Amino acid sequence: MDPQEEYHENGFCVIKGLFCSSEIENLRAVLSIFHERWKKDNINFYNAKAVNSAYITDSKYLDDAQRLSLFRFICSQKILGIAEKIFPNKPAFMNTQLFFNPKDSQQKNYWHRDLQYNPVSVEEQKKLLVDVNVIHFRIPLQPEPGLEIIPGTHTRWDTEEEFSVRNEINGRQRFDNLSSAKHISLDVGDLLVFSANMVHRGLYGLDRFSFDILFCDATRELVQYAKPTCLPDGLLLEAIETPDLFVNTLELMDDFS
Repeated sequence: MDPQEEYHENGFCVIKGLFCSSEIENLRAVLSIFHERWKKDNINFYNAKAVNSAYITDSKYLDDAQRLSLFRFICSQKILGIAEKIFPNKPAFMNTQLFFNPKDSQQKNYWHRDLQYNPVSVEEQKKLLVDVNVIHFRIPLQPEPGLEIIPGTHTRWDTEEEFSVRNEINGRQRFDNLSSAKHISLDVGDLLVFSANMVHRGLYGLDRFSFDILFCDATRELVQYAKPTCLPDGLLLEAIETPDLFVNTLELMDDFS
């Protein structure tokens, strides 16, 4: 099935071996620097429960040359060519995340939709499910167990089982297994595209170390969640061959302010 068709039908698609070894090594070099500096600065959180970090393209832990390498990767045709096909209208840059294993190997993973962390009612969440597109592009830098997802939940609401587990009601826990789950394992060089709206959970184990780029619809409502210092400006923006993705976000931020 074509990746675009697969995504729209199931809420995810996998493109195997999309990135070459040099692209992965360049990413790993920069992200390893970020990760070590972030851990040092967030050691208590890391030791307690952390499974990801965010705002990687900020200048807090990386210099301009390292940030530029990430910006150029994010705007590469390999990535944007897929994003532009999947989004109904033009995409905008939202955030980046780095996913790793918890320090405690017994820590349990959990089912969720990203939109459940918005301070809105269930009815409003159902509306967001239809109206809003936020999409993860995950690039594993090591072989990893990947994710479990519930296909189709990017456009449909939970079953009773899914809702009970995700919200820990009716005696269920958010780490309970779901009967409709599909396991997606990932290898170095793969790209996993999946809707942040769908019911999913990360799988811990191996040497999990994955870079996520979050794209969203180019709307004022979504772009307000992007962090201005994570975007290129000035000379950095000029040094990006195809900066439209970031320009889409920056223009809406200016409009929002």
